[in-house]
Amino acid sequence: MAEATLKVFRGNSESGEFKTYKVPIEEGMVILDAIHYIQANESPDLAVRWNCKAAKCGSCSAEVNGQPALMCKSRMDRFEPGEEITVQPIKTFPLIKDLVTDVSWNYEVNKKIKAFTPADEGEWIIHQEDIERVQEFRKCIECFLCQNVCHVLRDHDRKDQFMGPRFLVRTAGLEMHPKDTANRMEYLKDEGHIGYCNITKCCTEVCPEDIHITDNAIIPLKERVVDEFYDPVAKFFKGILGGKK
Repeated sequence: MAEATLKVFRGNSESGEFKTYKVPIEEGMVILDAIHYIQANESPDLAVRWNCKAAKCGSCSAEVNGQPALMCKSRMDRFEPGEEITVQPIKTFPLIKDLVTDVSWNYEVNKKIKAFTPADEGEWIIHQEDIERVQEFRKCIECFLCQNVCHVLRDHDRKDQFMGPRFLVRTAGLEMHPKDTANRMEYLKDEGHIGYCNITKCCTEVCPEDIHITDNAIIPLKERVVDEFYDPVAKFFKGILGGKK
């Protein structure tokens, strides 16, 4: 049986190193299968976070050969025979142990976003195009791969200010809902600091759900912030219309 060579990061926030493992390859295997083999046969203390193995829970985020990915979606047969495969934790968030990072910061950011605030109660009549507009954003599985590759969070460590692409997506899903009345523009500008995003589209490239994060969420929100705070004509007409979205 063919074997794959995996170099898996082992360690914690204080120290660590890559350890080499040999894993027999079976048809249909993914990286997560290989990690489970290592746990079962060589290192039962190898820490990894996972749940569904169906690319829907977002738990098994890692960096495979330096590329952010879900381990359950990274097929072993896409690597060349004999190619060494490195598996390490995502880098933007504090390391707990081995492949597990502390992503709790994200949930604290989530609490700061104004909740869905409908215009009225009772029966809603919503056009199909309005449903389709926000439905894409509901696909997010919170794997936080987009947060991991965001240069503001990863390279500049501005988690003290920037909310990151995942929560720009959530905000877009709320702001673009036809029945929502809350205004989140001030938060986006002053606390979420949407202006820090320079639209590199790296977040879109790694999204396992193929959400068009930059084009459909971030850019429209940026335009709304500009209209709200920097466009005198838009501010004039907004005053006439009474601040409607």
